[in-house]
This record gives sequence, structure tokens and C-alpha cells, in this order.
Amino acid sequence: METAYIKTPLGIATINGDANGISIISVADEGIVSAEIPSVLQNAVTQLNEYFEGKRTHFDCKLNPKGTEFQQKVWKALLEIPYGKTRTYLEQSKILGDVKAIRAVASANGKNPLWIVIPCHRVIGTDGSLTGYAGGLWRKKWLLELENPTTQQSLF
Repeated sequence: METAYIKTPLGIATINGDANGISIISVADEGIVSAEIPSVLQNAVTQLNEYFEGKRTHFDCKLNPKGTEFQQKVWKALLEIPYGKTRTYLEQSKILGDVKAIRAVASANGKNPLWIVIPCHRVIGTDGSLTGYAGGLWRKKWLLELENPTTQQSLF
């Protein structure tokens, strides 16, 4: 397993993976940036940088997240949420076929091992509130604003 640490506008991202794919992308407030990026992680690093530069709306790195069968199903559904759009936890539960599984869906979202790439930040509360984000609600707000910036209305 190879590891790289890169600076992002939201903190230091840790990227873990190997030839089978990227298994973990997480973020921390501080850390040391890698002097060299292992070749197996270079594509993921490039794509994350492009995302933060506003040049990428879809990731196509090879992914290899570890989780239960249910978690994998939830994460796969998250990948279907388009860039710049949101869904509620209730909508996600309906898509997964069980409206009563809303808490289990929320729990699986919270265990998402691939920050940003599997876009759990695009899931919001039924009332539109920014709820439940392991990286901190301020990061969720920042990511949603990056993906769907509000434009200044003209007064005239």
C-alpha cells in the first residue's frame, strides 16, 4: 500500500492505494506534504488537484474502497449523484430500495473512505440543511459551493 499527502484548500489529504485502486482518501487539518508522489497514486493526485481548480467534475481513478456489502451499495449510489447536485438522505434511501433504511444509509455515508471522489458531501437533510459530514460541516459547505457557486445578481 502506497501513501501520499497533498495540500488542498481544505487541509492535507491522505491518499492510500495500490495497483488494485485507491482505497482511502481522507483529510486532516494539518500534516506534512509528500515530497514525491508514488506513481500508482499520481492519477488520483492529479484528478483531486483538477477538482479543486474547478477543472474536473468527474473522477475516473480506479477505486478499491473497503466496506461491507451494504456500504459498497450505498457508496455506489453516491457515485451517481451528479456534480453540482444534491440528494437528501431520504432520496438516497428510496434509490437503494428501502425508505426505512435512512439511518443505515446515513451511517454508511459517514464511513465513506474516499473523500470527495465518492461524493457523500452531496447528501443533505430533507429540509435542505447540511447535516452529517465526517470532514466537518464547513468542508461540506465549501465543497457544495465549489460545485455550485452562486453568481452575483445584477442590480440593473
